[in-house]
Amino acid sequence: MSQMLKSSGAMAAATLVSRLLGMVREMVYANFMGDTRVAGAFKLAFLIPNLFRRLLGEGALTAAFVPIFKVKEKTHGEIEMWRAANAVISGLVVAAAALIGVVMLGLSIALAVHQFSENTELMLRLLRVMFPYMLLVCLAAAFMGMLNTRGHFFIPAMGATMLNVVMIASVLWLAPRMGHALHEQIFALAIGVLAAGVAQAAFQLPTLWHDGFRYQWVSPWQNETVRLVVTRMIPGAIGVAAFQINVLLTQTIAFCVNPQINASFDYAVRLMELPQGMFGISLATYLLTTLSGLAAEKNYSEFRGTLRQGIGTLLFANVIAAILLVVLAEPIIRLLFEHGKFTADSTGRATLALMCLAPGLVAFSTVNILARAFFALGDTKTPMKISIVCLTVNLVLSVLLVVPLRQGGLGIANTITSVCNAGLLFYALRKKLGKLEMEPLRATFLPLAIAGILAGLVAWSGWWSWENYLGHKTIALKIGAVFVPAILAGLIYGIVALAFKIPAAKEMAEFALARFKR
Repeated sequence: MSQMLKSSGAMAAATLVSRLLGMVREMVYANFMGDTRVAGAFKLAFLIPNLFRRLLGEGALTAAFVPIFKVKEKTHGEIEMWRAANAVISGLVVAAAALIGVVMLGLSIALAVHQFSENTELMLRLLRVMFPYMLLVCLAAAFMGMLNTRGHFFIPAMGATMLNVVMIASVLWLAPRMGHALHEQIFALAIGVLAAGVAQAAFQLPTLWHDGFRYQWVSPWQNETVRLVVTRMIPGAIGVAAFQINVLLTQTIAFCVNPQINASFDYAVRLMELPQGMFGISLATYLLTTLSGLAAEKNYSEFRGTLRQGIGTLLFANVIAAILLVVLAEPIIRLLFEHGKFTADSTGRATLALMCLAPGLVAFSTVNILARAFFALGDTKTPMKISIVCLTVNLVLSVLLVVPLRQGGLGIANTITSVCNAGLLFYALRKKLGKLEMEPLRATFLPLAIAGILAGLVAWSGWWSWENYLGHKTIALKIGAVFVPAILAGLIYGIVALAFKIPAAKEMAEFALARFKR
């Protein structure tokens, strides 16, 4: 367990830096464009190529590639391992370039021959600028998978930091040079996305070079490794990225109803991604390589134990995060986003979205871990089938709820879908392995619930008291309205969890104490 905390903790630290910088980016975005129709057009346009980052960088490509890359390293040696990596990279470049060419041509023809609504035309023009980001993210994802397999977790996670730095610069430096109106300046952000993709991929190259990687063209046609990766990746793209595909579908529906819904919901999603990235993605990335090695050795007893420990750590960390996001949604959003074009009304809309979305945080992150357990076993079809069912449920719920509840309806739909997804994955994995040996984990559910309820009450009463006696007129008061209740709630949560001797709480406390002493 200490190795899990050490490796995933290093990645979580890098992810924390990246996600905090990403939050700064969203604050800059909120000040620049608020939740206006222009913001809605940009966020939907960016979501489409950014989906490939999540599918590939945090999902299907690494999930399919890492187990194969690990086997090559163990059974064939480094020369064949790097050759396999070069074949996959060559195939990615060819496939991505072809898809980009087709999409860019299609968008150009559509814009030339058809008169779209003002909002839709702006979105399509922005998408045409940003879609080549897909090729860059393919490379970044391949580099990330290779580095993870070689035991490097910190550097790949820090790559997103470069992405955020460039995107912030596009708002502060480039946008003022692109015109005076918001619908003109927004194209600076689209250009920044492309520059950020270059920075993210290039940031990982020095470490790969030091490890011995040298790119050489290896024909992907009829290459066994490429064929195997593609076979596993296609269903995996649906299996591991159910949440991301859900977001794309629901954001598209929201854009058709009102682009403002699309924009305000996206700010809530970004807040969700902070704990999800720190704990869910970090643990899932570490577990993929570890579980793949155990599966290759057919050590299924340790496989179950490692999976159980990973889920236990995830539950302990994300339960309190979900509670704080629900209870303190309004002061958090007010503190981070309410300035410039992001008004008090904007805060109300984003608060509703976050309160409906955050209850599903544990399920969102659990899906990532369970899907990787299947990938480590060489099974990408089962998560795909389950995701098809869940995506259908999500689409139906979104259509039914988006009009009456707006962004709140989208949050509820995503939460219900993710809970269903996690439940079905658990059921399927138990059938596949015969047993999961989760009895020790189930014993922690009641203590975690008690700790969570007490923490939630402390957070709510703390915020209510602060709001009624001190208010939020100054930046210091806004900061206090978030951090004072959150710190008190976190302390109560930790103390109660340790009192109940929850293993994840004890292990994380010992790990943190050891790091502090050192």
